[in-house]
Amino acid sequence: MARDDWLVGDRRDAAAERIYAAATELMARDGIDAFDIVALQARVHCSRATIYRHVGGKTQIRDAVLAREAERIVESVRTAVQGLSGPERTVTAVEVALDQIRADPLGQALLRPMHGASGMQWIGRSAMPLALASELAGLTDDPVAAQWIVRVVLSLLFWPVDDRGTEREMIRRFLAPCW
Repeated sequence: MARDDWLVGDRRDAAAERIYAAATELMARDGIDAFDIVALQARVHCSRATIYRHVGGKTQIRDAVLAREAERIVESVRTAVQGLSGPERTVTAVEVALDQIRADPLGQALLRPMHGASGMQWIGRSAMPLALASELAGLTDDPVAAQWIVRVVLSLLFWPVDDRGTEREMIRRFLAPCW
């Protein structure tokens, strides 16, 4: 198969997946703000027009990559909280989300001080983090609590506690009593 055969025929999904995978790698390596369509073109060996045709422009690609990564992390949290309720569900959701974001290369890129602005803007304007926080923490009827959960997670991501045991104790001690 030639290098550009992935673009031939009815392979729209394959093309989009390849472009998103390359964009994810570039964002994780260089930071979200440094993401560049020219670098993406070079990585996937296609034209700018092909990228736009399959996945859109820079903003659409960035938003899609962030949404896809968020959904992957959320699936891990969903699995972890299945069957839990109340404070234990919320505490587990926060702990697993923190672990998943910290372990993910794109999550690490979001945490870099110089490159976190786009990710923070995306979190601020997207309804997805609040909806997911509501669902995963079991707070479907309390949107204010969901906003607070998102802010707690972001605080711990950007200002982590040096000792994981202490961080877990803080989450259990101060978050669990809220429910």
